[in-house]
Amino acid sequence: MATLAISESLKDELLKFLKKNRKSDIVTTYLFFLEKKFNISPVLFIRDKMIFQSQEELIKTLESQGKLWRETEIKIHYGQLSVNEQTKKIYICPFTGKVFGDNTHPNPQDAIYDWVSKCPENKERVGGLKAKRFFVSEDIEVIRNYIIQRKEPITKTVYSSAITGKLYNSKQAVIEDFLKNQLKPIPLEEVPNQNRFQIEEHFLIFIQQQLDESKINAFAETLSGIEEFAAFIDQWLEEEKDEVVDNE
Repeated sequence: MATLAISESLKDELLKFLKKNRKSDIVTTYLFFLEKKFNISPVLFIRDKMIFQSQEELIKTLESQGKLWRETEIKIHYGQLSVNEQTKKIYICPFTGKVFGDNTHPNPQDAIYDWVSKCPENKERVGGLKAKRFFVSEDIEVIRNYIIQRKEPITKTVYSSAITGKLYNSKQAVIEDFLKNQLKPIPLEEVPNQNRFQIEEHFLIFIQQQLDESKINAFAETLSGIEEFAAFIDQWLEEEKDEVVDNE
């Protein structure tokens, strides 16, 4: 009977698994072996209730189907100016230079009072309270000093999640959020016998091909030739005998 090549590091992992899971049968142990040998990391895509061989395979599939992210454009407008060409009167904070215009704020005088009374840079005190001192000007030349050329709106390309609809600055940010919130790892040994979720087609074919009886027997034959696994092999043989007796 054919045997399998099992590296020393994989032997160690198998022994650790069996010592931790002493009631594990040959098929479950074989599935753990496959997971480690082929570096498989199955994940459940929660929303679609489907299991994929790895998160990389899932990302690749969703991207190819356009079901992970969408490219879109947004316009970015800059804030309203505090002073413009139509401003006739301004109120200025002497501590920070913050300015309120008579035509850009509904209550500029109330606003400047509120500002200087809370301004961290205002160290002046009157009767223990912050001084509500500020400047007022109607001089057109002074006012012009506070007029800043407003920037035109810009258009920026961003990415929206096809799953949640949220916007992100990059495709990578969409993917990172997806990996964090939409996936759940699942051990390979739990995949074939579960019936709550679908298994992605190519992953299912891989599992069916590997669960061939001759391959499982070759795995058992290989372990039987390694002294450290003797007790486990004996256990599996006893279980097979018990099953035969029960069936009779």
